[in-house]
Amino acid sequence: MSTFSSLNTATTALWAQRRALDVTGQNIANVNTEGYSRQRADLEAIGGSVVPAFYSTSDGIGAGVTVDQITRIRDAFLEGRGHAEHANSAQLVAEADAFEFVEQAFREPGTTGLQSLMADMWRGWQDVANKPEDPAARGQVLKRLETLVGGLHFSSEQIDGRWAQTRENLAVLVDDVNAAAATIAQLNTAILRASQSGRQANDLTDQRDLLVMRLADQVGATVRPQDGGVLDVIVGGMTIVSGGTASALAVEGAIGLDTAAGDRPRIVTATGGFGVAVRGTAGGQLHALNTILPTYRNELDRVAAELAVQLNGTHAGGYDLDGVAGGRLLGPDPVTASSISVQITDPRKIAASSLGPGNPNLDRGNADKLAQLGTGVGSPDTLYRRMVVELGVQSAVSQRNLGIQSAITGQVDASRESVAGVNLDEEMTNMLSFQHAYSAASRLVTAIDEMLDVLINRTGRVGL
Repeated sequence: MSTFSSLNTATTALWAQRRALDVTGQNIANVNTEGYSRQRADLEAIGGSVVPAFYSTSDGIGAGVTVDQITRIRDAFLEGRGHAEHANSAQLVAEADAFEFVEQAFREPGTTGLQSLMADMWRGWQDVANKPEDPAARGQVLKRLETLVGGLHFSSEQIDGRWAQTRENLAVLVDDVNAAAATIAQLNTAILRASQSGRQANDLTDQRDLLVMRLADQVGATVRPQDGGVLDVIVGGMTIVSGGTASALAVEGAIGLDTAAGDRPRIVTATGGFGVAVRGTAGGQLHALNTILPTYRNELDRVAAELAVQLNGTHAGGYDLDGVAGGRLLGPDPVTASSISVQITDPRKIAASSLGPGNPNLDRGNADKLAQLGTGVGSPDTLYRRMVVELGVQSAVSQRNLGIQSAITGQVDASRESVAGVNLDEEMTNMLSFQHAYSAASRLVTAIDEMLDVLINRTGRVGL
């Protein structure tokens, strides 16, 4: 190897260390960039020629160093774990939010909750039993009954409103998923072209992985690697991104809670209408739409119906102030929490007496029976309390599961960050290492220059 070739060796060292310093600077600059994966300059020795040739030989020392590639540090196993755990966590968050909202709709425990309103109503019947001749007591029980009916309406409307809002949010989420899938397909195409031309596409890959993680949160997406750095995105067994092609999803099913039982909301492929088993936020929202909210609306309807059956049945067995048999207190049929209403407006029509018919009197026997309905076996209060207890248990379980899952997701994210995240201490160490290597390479250039100067300018002529 000639002396001049040593300059080329030093030049490759300068270039390689400078490139490594550039990579380190890029890492430091993006320490707070979401989704950024740290990069590493992989150095490779340039070996000497091993091919024999006429009139030339190699001393085997080599010709310097080169940057083989800029590697993006990422653990595929941890990324897959991250997709799965993020999907589980997002689904539990959506379910826990639904349970929390239902609890707020019932306002228990509290003075404005249905339990308190029913207790006030039963006390109103007891006041009528104590003073059947008092018009104020009779009017008060009707007002308390109207207040209870208003509470049933409010809780039912709250659940209906939450259902409609969740249905709308699901449609917006699916639109966002379709947009992200289309962007991932475009990034796949760009990454493939870069790979085929021998160029790095680390920044594009970071953007794509960030979108994939978002899809994992939203619909439980997973990935399948392909050649050329391409990723296929799969949701519920259906491929929504295949190379540079994206498929759209759509929401089908009822748009109102009243018709949801016969036409459950669901996510399907926009082409063909094939059902997609989603997870993540969409999975939690579908569970809320198809199970959580309808269940407690139906339970509330049962309470309203039982209240009407027991009050109407007992009231019909008594007689009002004019000796006329008691009419319907609550209606119309079928009674639901949203449709229930008070059918009697005249306090004289309250059938407080158990004596009759046609015998006006101030007997209080039937009013006392009505007052005792709240403490009887199978009373509306019992149904309601059972429902609230079940709601509290399910909400507590949901919150506990969410807490456990959040801890697991946090651990997986910490492991992912330990691999892919930028560590400033490590980067500072690398920077010093590359800086010293660059200084040593530049000193090698100076030493070679001095050697050549001695050889060319300071050596005496031959023969003198």
